[in-house]
Amino acid sequence: MTNDQLRLRRMILAALFAAITGVLAQMTIPLPLVPITGQTLAIGLAATILGSRYGTLSILVYLALGAVGVPVFAEMKSGVSILFGPTGGYLVGFVPTAFLIGWYMERTSFTVKNAMIANTIGMIVTLAFGTFWLKMSAGLEWASAFKGGFYPFIPVGIIKAALAASIGIGVRRRLVSANLLLPVQNNMKHSA
Repeated sequence: MTNDQLRLRRMILAALFAAITGVLAQMTIPLPLVPITGQTLAIGLAATILGSRYGTLSILVYLALGAVGVPVFAEMKSGVSILFGPTGGYLVGFVPTAFLIGWYMERTSFTVKNAMIANTIGMIVTLAFGTFWLKMSAGLEWASAFKGGFYPFIPVGIIKAALAASIGIGVRRRLVSANLLLPVQNNMKHSA
C-alpha cells in the first residue's frame, strides 16, 4: 500500500469517526448543568484507534460540522453559539483530549491497559476544560462548577474510558488486519 493510499484510508476513517461522534452525541442523559453524552466515548474511540493526528482530525471535522450548522452536537444542536455557551469547554476540550490519548498510545503501545490509562487522562482533560469554561461562562464559583461540571462525570467517565479502551483496541486490531491501518503506529514516521 502506498503512502497516499494509507493517508486516504486514514482520512476516510477520520471522517467516519466525526460522523460516529455526531451519532453518539445524541445519546444523552440530561443533568441540571451539563448532560452526560456519548461524545466522550466517541472521542476515546477515535483517538485509541486512529492515534493523535487522525483522531484529532476527526474531532476537528466534528466541531467544524457543528459550528457551521449541522446538528451533530448533543440534543441535535449546532452553531457557534454552542461552542461559546456554558458547555462549549467540553467540546473545545475534545481536541487536546483526542491528541493526548493518541499521543500516549503512540509513545507506549496499543494495548488495552495503555488505552485505559490514556482514556482516563483524556477524561480528566475534557472535564478540566469543561469545568473551567462552565465556571467562566456561567459565572459560577469554583465549588459549584466542580459540583455541576466535574464530579458527576467521573464514574461514567471511567466506564467510558474502559469501553473506549477495550472496544478501541479490538477495532484497531481488526483495521490493522484488514490493512486499513499500519500495525505499529508508535514509530512517529508512520503517524504523519
